[in-house]
Amino acid sequence: MKVALAYSGGLDTTVSIKWLQEKYNAEVITVTVDVGQEENFEEVEERALKSGSRKHYFIDAKKKFSEEYVAKCIKANGLYEGAYPLSSALSRPLIAEEVANIAIREGCDAVAHGCTGKGNDQIRFDVTFSAVAPDLKIIAPVREWNMSRDQEIEYALKNNLLINPKKSRFSIDENLWGRSIEAGELEDPWVEPPIEAFKYLKPLDETPSHPQEIVIEFKRGIPTSIDGLKMPLEKIIIELNRVGGLHGFGYIDHIEDRVVGLKSREVYEAPAALMLIYAHIDLEKMVLNRRILDFKPIIEHKWAEMVYSGLWVDPLMKALDAFIDETQKEVSGEVRIKLFKGSARIVGRKAEKPLYSPEMITYTSKSVFDQRAGEAFSKLWGLSSTMHYTYQKMKH
Repeated sequence: MKVALAYSGGLDTTVSIKWLQEKYNAEVITVTVDVGQEENFEEVEERALKSGSRKHYFIDAKKKFSEEYVAKCIKANGLYEGAYPLSSALSRPLIAEEVANIAIREGCDAVAHGCTGKGNDQIRFDVTFSAVAPDLKIIAPVREWNMSRDQEIEYALKNNLLINPKKSRFSIDENLWGRSIEAGELEDPWVEPPIEAFKYLKPLDETPSHPQEIVIEFKRGIPTSIDGLKMPLEKIIIELNRVGGLHGFGYIDHIEDRVVGLKSREVYEAPAALMLIYAHIDLEKMVLNRRILDFKPIIEHKWAEMVYSGLWVDPLMKALDAFIDETQKEVSGEVRIKLFKGSARIVGRKAEKPLYSPEMITYTSKSVFDQRAGEAFSKLWGLSSTMHYTYQKMKH
């Protein structure tokens, strides 16, 4: 049997190489997909090959991730349960697709991933694998093995596997769009996450003593520049992670409902994601009419739920994206943000085609709004309410 394994370089996927060889007598091909995680990919490849991989692929997918996945998340204001910007969730279907494509190219019999049976990632990989490569068997060593992390370490040492030295007591998943932080003392939802868990965020007492303002420009819902400097979305995200973290902004700590039915305490840092989504929401208020603004959050809620639940390849996603794209045609303009001591306040905005009209809303003599129209409007607007109130009063 030949198996293509989604390989991160961590403990789970490293022991999976040996397990696949023992359990299935498999020839293992490892595939590492770069979606913006900070890794020494030469070391990752070396670890894979020394652990038994027959061949290793490295795929730089940062551009594709930002332009085809993150961009959609921004337009959809993608926040699962109003808090999580879907950083890990967005990356999984892309990684799974790339692994499946390698598996098909190499004539593999199966694809594999290192996900546990407790989390959401197993669903994200399984569903995408099934869609992209329906004829291939899906193997999940950690799920099938049902071993604890301690048992995995023991197995790795017993087999002289080159496991990654423990960098942190926390379990970290990282990409361009954010970092998720789990395990250790964070499993107690009463315990405050220690500052050493974070990469971007500075302690508030170490952040700059003066505010910093930045201006983000959007074209058709997509960020295109910072302070007038045009750059690819990938670079915008990197810069906003840096500057947001410098001011201590981007902290998320909430109780999250996993797809499998468990509640988990989730800690994230996502300065760029939160800044861009909040700015995008604000700009939409300038250009979208009231009915769209009222209805779009329903679509956004479903979009985030679908991504979180691993259903990126479901046909409903295409329909949701079509609606969202239609709403973004006029979402072009700039948003001004003031960063200071853990906050990112929106202090100004302007749009190319705003529905906001200074001439209509002003209370000065320059107003072009005829206030006399308000009297008839008020009577009609409240007609059903006043009729109901009057009839109820008559009964008594």
